[in-house]
Amino acid sequence: MFNLFWADESGFPAGDRGALYGDGLFETIRMHGDRGVLLSRHLDRMVRDAGRLGIPIALTDLRKVCTAATGRYLDRFSKKDNDRGWVLKLTLTRGEGGRGYQPGSGIRPNLMVSAGPMPALPASSGVIADFSRIPLTVNPLLTGIKSLNRLEQVMAAREIEGEVYEVIMADSAGNLVEGTRTNLLLKVADGWVTPPLKSLAVAGIMRQWMLERLRARGETVFERSVSIADVMGSHCQGLFFLNSVVGAVPVRRLAGQDLPVDDGVATIFNPLELLE
Repeated sequence: MFNLFWADESGFPAGDRGALYGDGLFETIRMHGDRGVLLSRHLDRMVRDAGRLGIPIALTDLRKVCTAATGRYLDRFSKKDNDRGWVLKLTLTRGEGGRGYQPGSGIRPNLMVSAGPMPALPASSGVIADFSRIPLTVNPLLTGIKSLNRLEQVMAAREIEGEVYEVIMADSAGNLVEGTRTNLLLKVADGWVTPPLKSLAVAGIMRQWMLERLRARGETVFERSVSIADVMGSHCQGLFFLNSVVGAVPVRRLAGQDLPVDDGVATIFNPLELLE
């Protein structure tokens, strides 16, 4: 079992390993009423990736927490005259204890539950983006885990100013990997391209769902390295940022260059059809 904390009541204890060492992970879920967009996938990922970190958590317990959270926050964020939805965040840490980096035995995990209003959605005409100067290094042991170790993304996010919605981070070889809070999807003449799973710091829920949906429609999807030339060259037919809260966001301008805006993904993603 775990210790449950509500963010509107109290924070984690001072010795929590998540706060001290980033020893934990989190999920951010778009909610409409008492249901969440792709909720099962979010909870499954938290259980699976917590297991990779050696933090015990049961799916049934997470579902009970989500039910309690909707009862607690629904009236606060759902308005009949303007219900854009709300956002539920689950933060799971190893708990409190141990000496330095080494965890102690018998530590009880901590789970923090918080909620906030749904952010404004980007314009369907597309957003402005740029390239980050901060390289992204992915430890193979932690590939894809939405862990609390996000300092590189924090540093890159400091570059987001003015009209820029997102910056794209590259690995040490110069391959484009992901945004600070988004995965990448590129439209080309013979299909769709996205960076491979092994290169990702965060394997997004929306990314996986979108790839499955495209393949189910009979479209070709390539998971391979993406270069600057791929997105800035003439063969680029559209670039999208994927995020489970805002969905699929087209990029209309990147590093000062106009990009074509493809509306094909807009016909696929409808959050109200993905509520559970």
